[in-house]
This record gives sequence, C-alpha cells and structure tokens, in this order.
Amino acid sequence: MYAAAPATGAAQPESHPPPLRGFQAAGDVRSGQLQLSSVCTRCSPLMRGVSRRHAMSPGTHPPACPATPSPVMTCSMDSVSRGAVQEGARPGPEVGLRMPRALRGGQAEPGPRCGALRQRESRVPAEGQSRCPDSAPALAALGDVGGGWAALGFVTVLGFASRFYRLPQPPHVCWDETHFGKMGSYYINRTFFFDVHPPLGKMLIGLAGYLSGYDGTFPFQKPGDRYEQHNYIGMRGFCAFLGSCLVPFVYLTVLELSKSLPAALLSAFILIFDTGCITLSQYILLDPILMFFIMAAVLSMVKYNSCADRPFSLPWWFWLSLTGVNLAGAMGVKFVGLFVVILVGLNTISDLWDLLGDLSLSLIMFGKHLLARVLCLILLPLSLYMALFAVHFAILNKSGPGDGFYSSAFQSRLIGNNLHNVSIPEHLAYGSVITMKNLRMAGGYLHSHWHLYPEGVGARQQQVTAYLHKDLNNLWIIKKYDSNTDHLDPSCTVEFVRHGDIIRLEHKETSRNLHSHQHEAPLTRKHFQVTGYGINGTGDSNDFWRIEVVGRKSGKLIKVLRSQIRLTHVATGCLLGSSGKTLPKWGWEQVEVTCTPYLKENPSSLWNIEDHINPKLPNISLDVLKPSFTEILLESHMVMIRGNSGLKPKENEVTSKPWHWPINYQGLRFSGINETDYRVYLLGNPVVWWLNLVTIGVYFLMTTSTAVAMKRGVQQMTEHRELFQVLLQGGGQIMLGWLLHYLPFFMMGRVLYFHHYFPAMLFSSMLTGITWDTLLKFCTGHLLSSTMAWKVYTCGVLTLVLLIVYSFYLFHPLSYGMVGPMASDPNSPMAGLRWLESWEF
Repeated sequence: MYAAAPATGAAQPESHPPPLRGFQAAGDVRSGQLQLSSVCTRCSPLMRGVSRRHAMSPGTHPPACPATPSPVMTCSMDSVSRGAVQEGARPGPEVGLRMPRALRGGQAEPGPRCGALRQRESRVPAEGQSRCPDSAPALAALGDVGGGWAALGFVTVLGFASRFYRLPQPPHVCWDETHFGKMGSYYINRTFFFDVHPPLGKMLIGLAGYLSGYDGTFPFQKPGDRYEQHNYIGMRGFCAFLGSCLVPFVYLTVLELSKSLPAALLSAFILIFDTGCITLSQYILLDPILMFFIMAAVLSMVKYNSCADRPFSLPWWFWLSLTGVNLAGAMGVKFVGLFVVILVGLNTISDLWDLLGDLSLSLIMFGKHLLARVLCLILLPLSLYMALFAVHFAILNKSGPGDGFYSSAFQSRLIGNNLHNVSIPEHLAYGSVITMKNLRMAGGYLHSHWHLYPEGVGARQQQVTAYLHKDLNNLWIIKKYDSNTDHLDPSCTVEFVRHGDIIRLEHKETSRNLHSHQHEAPLTRKHFQVTGYGINGTGDSNDFWRIEVVGRKSGKLIKVLRSQIRLTHVATGCLLGSSGKTLPKWGWEQVEVTCTPYLKENPSSLWNIEDHINPKLPNISLDVLKPSFTEILLESHMVMIRGNSGLKPKENEVTSKPWHWPINYQGLRFSGINETDYRVYLLGNPVVWWLNLVTIGVYFLMTTSTAVAMKRGVQQMTEHRELFQVLLQGGGQIMLGWLLHYLPFFMMGRVLYFHHYFPAMLFSSMLTGITWDTLLKFCTGHLLSSTMAWKVYTCGVLTLVLLIVYSFYLFHPLSYGMVGPMASDPNSPMAGLRWLESWEF
C-alpha cells in the first residue's frame, strides 16, 4: 500500500533532528501521491494521524532510533485531506484528521504508520525552544525491551521479598483474621455462615488453607489467640502472593499508559516500600484479594485498549475477556468492586462513542464491537459471578451461625437446621409453641428477654425486639385472649387458630404477654412501643391481638411457614412490625420492634410461623418449601446489602473518616497494645502518602494550566504536547480510578476504617509515577541542554526513590513487628518517628 522513496529537497542533518510536527510536502506531488516523512513511534508515541484504515503493517524500530534520520514514506492522496495540503501551506497538527484510537492514553502503535506523520517545522530550533531530555540517547535507551523486562523482574522480586519477609510473625490471630480465618474454616467444614461481603475471597482463603494442610479446627475466637500447631501459613501466604502481584501489575499498567520506564519504576517502588500495603498483604484478609482483582482488571483494560488497532485479533479477545473475568473477581470479593466496574464501563462507553464517530467503520462492524463488549464485559462477568454463588451454596450446605439472617424457606435447605427434612404440624392450634419470623429481609425473630427498657424510653417494661439468631427467647405460646387454659393437656380437645381470631402471645421463658400501648417507640417516631407485660400470663386488654392471614377469608386455618400473617393490636389498631433499626447497647444491638399505626401491607409488618411444636397434631414434610437458586441468590444479596449498611463500630474500636485517609492521619492496630506485646500497626509510609497527596494537587495544577494554555492558543513544542497528552490521557484514566474508589465513601452511612482507602491508594501511586515523570521531563527539557537535562532528570527520579526507601527503612517496624517501649517513651527506637499525635504505635 505504501512505498518508500528517497527524500527530495531536504538535506539530511548530521545529528538527530528534533521530532517533527505534523507533516509538510517533502517534494512535489507526483501521480496523485504525496511524499510524507514518517517518524518512529518510539520517539513520538502520541502523534496524531489519520484513520486506522491507512495504517501500515507493524514494522520494527530502526536500530538506533534517536540518531537515525527519518525515512521518507509515500502515501496516497486519499489518505489525507487534499485540501489541507497546499503549496507553501503549513497545516496545523490536526489537519482535519482524527487520532488513531490505539494512541489514546499514550499507547504507541508498533512500526511506522502513515497516521503517525506530523507537521514538520524548521530543523533548526528557534530561540527559546525546548531541548527535551527525550532527545538524549541515554534516556531513549531506557525504553529498550530487554531493559523493561529486567526492570519488571527486579521489582517483582522486591515485591515478593517485602511481602513474604517474616510472614509467620506474629504466630497469633491479628485484627480481622478473626473473621476471615474463621470463615475459611467454615468453608472447609461446609458450615453455613453470614457475611456482608460476597463469597469469593473467603472461598479462596478456605481453599488455600485446605491445600496447605489446615484442617479447619482452629476457632479464631479473638485477636491474640495463638495458632499453636495449626497450619496458618498457607492462608497468609496466599494473601501475600496476591499482594505481591500488585507490584508488577502497577508497573505494567504505568508502562503501558506512559511508555516511560522511569515512571513505571517509580510507581512500583512506591508500592514496594509502602508499609501499609505490606501490612495488609501479610495477613488473612480480603483486602489483598480485592486489590489483586482491581489491578488485574485495570491492567487488562489498558492492554485491550492498546490492541484497538487490531480489533478481533487473538490478543484483543484475550485482554477483553480477561477484563471481564477480573471484574467478576472484584465484585465477588467485596461490593466495592463495583467501582472498578464503573471505571471499565466508562472506558468502554468512550471507546464505543469513538467507534460510532469513525465514518470508515460500517454500522455492521460497529454492531460487532458492541456485541463483543456486551459478551465479554457484561454477560461473562455476570455468569461467573452467579457461578461462584452456586459453588458457595453447594459447599455451605450445613446449618451454622448464619441461619437466622435468612428466611425459613432458605433455612430448610441446610443440613442440620431444625427445618431441614423435618415434619411439623401444618396448621396452627392453640397451645402450640411457635417462633415468628419477620418477612423483612434479615428482619429477625420476634424475641423478648428479662431486660427492661431504660428510664425515659416509653414504659419501663420488658423489652421486645427482633433477633437474627435462633434462641430460646424466640419461643412464644399462642393462647386464647380470654382464657389461660393449657391446651396441651390431654383432656383438652385440639382447637385450631383461624383467620380473624383474637389471640394472646405469651413469652415462654418469662411468661409475659406481647403488649403494646400509646407510648412512643424507642427509635421510630409516631410508632407505638411494644413490650412484655403481665405476670404468669395475666395482663390487661393491651395484650390482645387479632391474627389475620394475607389473602384469606375469615375462618380459614393458618398454615405454618406458608401463611403470611399480620397481628393487629385490638386496642390501638396498629400493626406489629420490625422497623429494621438497630437498638443501642441497652437493647443489645438487636432490631427494634414497633406497632405501626400506618396500615400499609409490607414485609416489615408481615410474619410467618417457623417453628411449630404441638405433640397433639400430625406432621407434614417441608421438602416442598425449598427455594430455587434464583430465589436464594436474590435473598442472599438483600441480606448482605442490609447487613453492610447496618454495620456499626464496636466498643473501643478505632474508626476513621474518609478525609483522614489521604493524609495518613491515623492507623489501625493489628496486634499488641502494650510494650510486652509483639505490635503491628497499619500505617502508610509517610513520604509515600504525602507525596501522593501533593501529586494530586500538582496533577490538577498541571492539567488546568495546560488546558488554559491550549485554549489561549499558546504554541508549545511537540515534545511538550506529547508529555501533556500522556498526563491528560493516561493520567486522566488513573485519576478517574482514584476518584471512583475514594469519593463514594463520603456518602456511606456504614462504619468506615482506614484500610478502605487502599484500593484508591493504588491509583494515586500510579498517578504519582506518571505526574512526576512528566513534570521532571518538562522542566529539565525546557530549561537545560539535553546532556544536563538527562542528568537532572535522573537525579530527580533517584531522589524520589531514595526518599521513599529511606522512609521505609525508618518505619518498617510498623509492618514487621515492634517490641519494647511504646513510641511515647523517649527510650523507644520509634520515639522520634511519631510525627503526628494521632499515630498510636
């Protein structure tokens, strides 16, 4: 399609010319062809060009790219705008042509391309023009492929060494290993449990423990419990392995976006020597697993963007499909994986929008692009996400501590649950001992206990709550409102409860009746308080309730499990319900039960009879009540979402606010509280975190000033435009990732901790590498000669790296463990390092 021809009318320089701007006629126009100067994309990775249909086949770089004169290529006149090329005219950089999509974000296309031609100005730099360090052969050599692989191997080894160093220490439970180690044990023992996060992370922890010889018998009761003979190294090692993989992922992502080896190395060193990332990676936690899938998704996205000039090729399909797999993984570990899903979604929308504007692309081909993304980025991750829940439900088939969070029908599928493969009386009768479960998701069982409501909270009577776990205090006896007869007496005939009957519910353990009155409920305004009242079943008329079945006529029998019932208070006309609000510590953080005067029929005011004990009645099997996979999948998500939003801090627990995180204001104590303990403290490397924070401001300042300069028509050197394209395109993607993984926490009502910031910290670290690399190149290239610029640039990068390493040397005991006096003691080796009063090590 293209033919090389010798340059005419232009003398070849003795030394390497500055990179060219745009294009100009390299001779005359012969036979409808225009000779154009091609430029190696290694020297100029962000040059604007024509539509991808004019791209040449990938070639190889000249052996000495920076010092080799550009060959001259020819290109048919239909590949450029004929009207833009006139005798003596100097078209602007755009010339009515579009940037190839493969170049967005700083990705360079291999080999010379017609689309990579740029307008050429005078070969003699004007006074005041920049001499960018990119023109120095030494700096260009940094982009050598062999050097890039060697650097990747080096940072990967450092990453693994920093994460696996002293991995067995301390040999006891640290912080949230209590939860996630225990959940790994549940998978090994196939015991069902409840957690607010999706199951993938815990399943992988359990699998790692099983494969490494852990038998699932360690109780993980509280932090500080020693592991003794139990094999915990496999689970810690698995998390450390995934945490170590973050280093090469960050390196490759930054290298792909910036095409700068120093930028990639700086970002990798930031992650290697951050004490906080090391600490999070060394323990049995979900965070290294989550961050692994987030970074893997970002790297896959960047890689398939770089294959945009080869759509539907094998690498393109591979990276696109791998992006979908990693999105499923991120969402399968924690719901905050949704943020990287949004990031990839926005990138995909932008990509499709560009394709839609490519007039050389037929609508049929656009439809294929759209279908490929729907298949790989929507259907594939959704299928994998549902599949991991299918595995989750198949493994956890035994009754456990999480049963009470789920509906009666859900519990009937769990081996060992009192509803599994059992037979109970079908119809409700007087004298039966029952439990009532609220139909609100995770609404809990109607519950009471000996404790009274405190002074100033309605009447000082016995508390009635909704409790999420099975308990003897959930048992109630159903009786007639006007009789205290024992209907289980053999001499009494069986009498069934019917729709519309007025009943009394007596708490089995305390013998007090379910009661309501016009005192206000503890938390929900304009609702009435519900209490336990009376002595040995003797109370007053406020103990009477009318039992009704939704959709039934008066006189019909009430079926266990299947009938949805409501209890209407006879005296006030309100409905018994669960507000879903968590009571304070005086209510044992159980769920508030109220009597609502608003007679709206919703799950909060509906109940079902679950347990039913009456030896005088025949039993039926409950197998017919087992729910489908779709039903239990939806229910489990509703329970997780509600549980996540309702998380509250525990007593004496250190929590934080989102504005604390970027400034490294306060850490988390992982292990130890006094000078005799082995202490581990989660805190970011101060130099790293404060450098990242400053970089965000620098980035906004640089992009704003560049945008203003471009808007005002300020002429800039080609090298500077290319640097700022890297900053705007590559850095812009990273900045968007940081915003998506940080800002949503300001809108969350649940309890928050310092470790929630670490996914955002990954993006700020990559942004630091790209921003400082660009800033140093711009400043040194603008002010200094090429030789001096290279030296100053190298010194600048090395200075940042040395500061990071030295800071790590000072603070590494935070990650690897400290003993002896606390930092508040002048004799402590950490005494001079407590730079902020809020640091508690």
